[in-house]
Amino acid sequence: MVRRRKGRNVSGILLLDKPLNLTSNAALQHVKRLYGADKAGHTGSLDPLATGLLPICLGAATKASAFLLDADKRYLTSVKLGVKTSTADAEGEVIETRPVEGVTAQRVEELLQRFIGEIEQLPPMYSAVKHRGERLYKLAREGLEVERKPRLITIYSIDLVTCGDDLLELDIHCSKGTYVRTLAEDIGEALGCGGHVAALRRTAVGPYDGTGMVTMEQLENLARDGDLQALDALLLPIDSGMAHWPAVTLGADASHYLKQGQAVTASALPASGWVRIYDNHNNFLGAGVIDDNGMVAPRRLMLA
Repeated sequence: MVRRRKGRNVSGILLLDKPLNLTSNAALQHVKRLYGADKAGHTGSLDPLATGLLPICLGAATKASAFLLDADKRYLTSVKLGVKTSTADAEGEVIETRPVEGVTAQRVEELLQRFIGEIEQLPPMYSAVKHRGERLYKLAREGLEVERKPRLITIYSIDLVTCGDDLLELDIHCSKGTYVRTLAEDIGEALGCGGHVAALRRTAVGPYDGTGMVTMEQLENLARDGDLQALDALLLPIDSGMAHWPAVTLGADASHYLKQGQAVTASALPASGWVRIYDNHNNFLGAGVIDDNGMVAPRRLMLA
């Protein structure tokens, strides 16, 4: 029995500028409805408090969502000093206040150096991390706190944008799995006054630097006018999510065998790492790696 599609067979990646006070899943479902798409997925949650870049994958592009989930991220955040909250952001209850003293731009910039590089970070209780099958935030709402294991993350850079009396604005480039709320709280503790995230905006995900982001209002206006062609024109091709990887072009025979799941040879291959693969007609085939034998091994075929 052939499964009947429940929506349009539309594929591509939308760079959504997620609005404030909307969960990532709610944003995803709304975009899916506006496009009438049969399949959709996002590439890493943003808290309702956060705005900014949320790549949404439609159709065959959902096969690329895991690669964007694992990609590095960039955030612009405002850290309110002197106030700690239960969630480490502005949504939580105030649990402690302390005076803010001696905070200067020079002191902050020197302190930020401690957080750059590979560091261990303890996931916050208000997070989607699971403990024995339960999301931590569900346990936190019940007033419970459980032991968590620290995770190794990488902070590539933290730039101080502005330094006020009790407010810092930071530009953070980090690896997947980084909790900016925890980082802000730790920076506040290092300054001796505590702190929390007052505002958060994601500005980059992997190869996407935020250029070409589309607002929900723009999408709603096009959908209201029934302009599916204009909606589809906003979608980026699937391989754009891997644009930072080397490209490999295969001949006709190699393309055939790669589609069967076999590792193949090609000219001018990189020495190692992930690659995006094309056939001799420049059709995108999917993602692969250079194996120990110097061949292209398929890892995720993404034929639309």
